[in-house]
Amino acid sequence: ARKTDEPDPVRAAALVELAGADGITVHLREDRRHIHDRDVRLLADTLRTPLNLELASAPDILDLAVELLPHQATVVPERREEITTEGGLGLADADARARVAPVVARLRDAGIRTSLFIDPAEDAVRASAGLGVEAVELHTGEYANARTAPERQRQVERLARAAVLGRELGLDVH
Repeated sequence: ARKTDEPDPVRAAALVELAGADGITVHLREDRRHIHDRDVRLLADTLRTPLNLELASAPDILDLAVELLPHQATVVPERREEITTEGGLGLADADARARVAPVVARLRDAGIRTSLFIDPAEDAVRASAGLGVEAVELHTGEYANARTAPERQRQVERLARAAVLGRELGLDVH
């Protein structure tokens, strides 16, 4: 996004592993602006901690995930005009879930632990559990953008409710 080659993600991952990181998460976007296929391959070959590959449901990225078998794949929504992901996967309607279901199935069939990046909403948590993923990552953007203490408190409570529900449904919650 910064249109520069710094920091080098492979070097950065090695440094944070040495510093005690429990895992490394990278987002391979369709436009490859954050990280490149070569970097993901190097990370998959060299990391000693778990690799979480965030990805859109693009066929070429799914192919790479199935080839490299990261510890976890987190399916995220992606719009090219975003600098960073601005919200969770829309799972409210059956059509949206039908688009995500084959992606989840392909990752799980390859033996990859699968997670969905979702908004902290009850319907999204329930839909995720229904799709058979092992984990969800809750989008915290509304909390980060809250301007007042009461707004922040509402967002913390919303995140907490989603986390509790996720755990009750057997999901790991990130």
